[in-house]
Amino acid sequence: MKMIGEMLSYPFLVRALAGGILISLCAALLGVSLVLKRYSMIGDGLSHVSFGALSIAVAMGWAPLAVSVPVVVLAAFFLLRITENGKIKSDAAIAMISAGSLAAGIVVTSLTTGMTTDVSSYMFGSILAMSPWDVRLSAALSAVVLALFVFCYDRVFAVTFDESFARATGVNVSAYNVIIAVLTAITIVLGMQMMGAMMISSLIIFPALTSMQVFKSFRAVVWSSGIVAVICFCLGMAASYRFSTPAGASVVLANLGAFAAFWAAQRIGAFLAGKHK
Repeated sequence: MKMIGEMLSYPFLVRALAGGILISLCAALLGVSLVLKRYSMIGDGLSHVSFGALSIAVAMGWAPLAVSVPVVVLAAFFLLRITENGKIKSDAAIAMISAGSLAAGIVVTSLTTGMTTDVSSYMFGSILAMSPWDVRLSAALSAVVLALFVFCYDRVFAVTFDESFARATGVNVSAYNVIIAVLTAITIVLGMQMMGAMMISSLIIFPALTSMQVFKSFRAVVWSSGIVAVICFCLGMAASYRFSTPAGASVVLANLGAFAAFWAAQRIGAFLAGKHK
């Protein structure tokens, strides 16, 4: 309790906790659909696109968020268009855009400003990067994502598991895919300031995969993913403060520990069930 009180006495840590919890929740909820649709690496690809855009914005003296958000959203549209056409597989398209964007960002950085503090924080994350404006944007994004899952749950479920059936029932599949992609792009741009381009995709992948070890229904996985994401973020931030470790890496390790615990619980449960039979 004393350590929690100390953490909450620092305004930048309060902002990091508030913004990070909201971003983790958004990433986890969107991650369930992305993982089930086999788009789990889209977070990694879009984070590299965001790094490239942010590097160019820093080099040119432009507002980083104002440049990166539309660029990453356009990249998400482009990825969807490529994969829907079927000429290039989704993993290949993501790898192509990811590598190209990361290379562009590194080249621009090396030719202009070099590895400044701003660029480094976008690459590896920094808990000092979360501003009050970012927290407000995170709150607005969280409201939109939660509204999507609360009011459009049945359609999100249908689009996630069977797009052909969803189309047959009158669901605008393309529109929902675009909404999920855009929300994912904005989540990544906001979250990578604290997690870094190298680790932001873990917020999308880990909670969903962890929950799927134990729960089988879509609703249960969605609930569990949100809870796991928030708890792991708080544990990671506490560990980062206690041991002076990078916040992004600490959060990832907390998620890895949760995955191991859920995997072990699933194995033990399966063993006991088999033994009982």
